Amino acid sequence: MLKTNKTAIKKIFIIAEMAWAHDGSVEKALEITKLSKICGADAISIHLTDLDSYMVPHYGSGEGRVSAGKSNQEIFSYLKSINLSRPEWIHLVETAKEIGLAVCAMPNDAISLEFCEQALLPDYYSLSAASFIDKSFIKQVAKTSKPTFFRIGGATLGEIESTINLFKENRGGNIVLLHGIQNYPTVLAETNIRKLRTLSEIFELSVGLADHIDGGDPLAKILPILAIAEGAEYFEKHITLDRATKGEDFEAALNPEDFKDFVHYVRSAEIALGHSNWTSLSEREMHYRDVSRKKIVAARTINANKIIDYDDLIFKRADVGLSPEYLESVIGRTANTELHQNDGITLRDLK
Repeated sequence: MLKTNKTAIKKIFIIAEMAWAHDGSVEKALEITKLSKICGADAISIHLTDLDSYMVPHYGSGEGRVSAGKSNQEIFSYLKSINLSRPEWIHLVETAKEIGLAVCAMPNDAISLEFCEQALLPDYYSLSAASFIDKSFIKQVAKTSKPTFFRIGGATLGEIESTINLFKENRGGNIVLLHGIQNYPTVLAETNIRKLRTLSEIFELSVGLADHIDGGDPLAKILPILAIAEGAEYFEKHITLDRATKGEDFEAALNPEDFKDFVHYVRSAEIALGHSNWTSLSEREMHYRDVSRKKIVAARTINANKIIDYDDLIFKRADVGLSPEYLESVIGRTANTELHQNDGITLRDLK
């Protein structure tokens, strides 16, 4: 028996990832946050790092560690110079909440996590794959009981499984597996959107995509649409004020106008994909059916009182006439009035 109940379309959750795009300016961070809301994002993603706890001062420079043009710098000092202060983070998060944006925080160390819990109170946490082997930190995040995005880029299936198990053992909140790697930018061949369905089937968890392809590529605005069909329920996209300035994390970031287009494409795709249950026809479907289907019309002049046979009839698109499915009910009946060629045949025309 066909199901006739309509299933509500689940809205995809869109996260604007600011990361380090603020370049150390709280004014820039606030502008990115406000524009993220205007562009249609559901949440803003922020990275919080206590550099002394997170990185050794002599951490090496090199490609793929920070954005282009800065990879030859002393990375510890560079990141420390663009790190926002605690009061600035508090102001930013308060602003985000005031304008109706959820806050997703990715603390990179225990000190930053403690600050989040005491002062920021984010709605979600994000856990980088780099932290998967830090069991103590995993337990600390789990004990907050907040829903958490697991960034799985660069992690093996075994590492993902063991982290999920440890998180659940410590009564962690809901988990979403966020697929994607940041290679400043990531090439298309490393996006592997089909992995989303595999991840969902293996771990029976919600999945999302954080693609990091070149933000200047037109595909950056439409690529995530493919992920919807593979089960993605969450999207994370980098956002920046102006890619041309080549600030931190600009490679995979979209300018605000492009981010707005991206959100529009996702929402349009949601509508177009609709629901999977077969339902009764909608009003517009019924209208299409009525105007497009053929009807029974006279193939030639049919005199009044003539018994109608098959050769008297033809099927054509017409405004008036019975559906061809009633053909057997028409043949053998008598015309009660003269019918001309291409006149639609209705019950009123028969006796």
